[in-house]
Amino acid sequence: MRISNKGLRLCLVAAAFGAAAVLPAARADDGQITVSISEGKKIFQNGKESVSPCQSCHGENGLGMDAMQTPRLANVGYAYIVKQLTNFAEDTRTDMTLGVMNLFAKQLTVEDRRNVAAYLNTLEMKSEPSDLVALKAGGTEVGDPYKGLVLVRYGVLGKAPACQSCHGFNGRGADPIYPMIGQQKYVYLVNQLTHWRDGSRANDPIGQMRAVAKGLSDEDIRNAAAYLSHAPKSVIGNSFLPTNQSVLANLKVTN
Repeated sequence: MRISNKGLRLCLVAAAFGAAAVLPAARADDGQITVSISEGKKIFQNGKESVSPCQSCHGENGLGMDAMQTPRLANVGYAYIVKQLTNFAEDTRTDMTLGVMNLFAKQLTVEDRRNVAAYLNTLEMKSEPSDLVALKAGGTEVGDPYKGLVLVRYGVLGKAPACQSCHGFNGRGADPIYPMIGQQKYVYLVNQLTHWRDGSRANDPIGQMRAVAKGLSDEDIRNAAAYLSHAPKSVIGNSFLPTNQSVLANLKVTN
């Protein structure tokens, strides 16, 4: 079990393509754009016209809800959030969870999307892991975290590269290309890996996630999601904590 050369090549190529994709989210014609934390907070907490408040589905701290199958948004990466909102608005990604994100994103301006993303990625880092025991008691199939650790950290030769070869240690993020997937909600992770595998989600750079997920079984997906949903961001000997703000740091941020 090791990180495959193929997996590393996928990461490097996707990073090159991905950087080109996210740079417009980071820069304007004059080399810098302005984002407003307060305006982003307003949309997140109160919505905008016919757009519902983000927190009504993603939680007051943007940590997601397994019961609604919605993802954690807080701290996953500014550029990633901007890209997903743009993809929803342009129908290059379809909301297969609640069926509302395409409509909502279309009603947000480019500035709105940037502001919401900036707000979400300046929130204090908090932990709210999925309650795997409660999910299992409620009838959800839950994987084995210790088996998922193998996939996340090492990969399986001939099946899939290690998740952390692109997403960073324990999935803590490799901004601006790869979002934080550690401590993402379990149900959301299972759903998205399944969508990548069957091709119903296809907004990944150069088809990278589809290529990775197609080799995973249902059990693999559940195991990886179980581990990632509780994965610590740091351990003894590896205490580095990325902020996932490499793009945001280059913007003009106002309160």
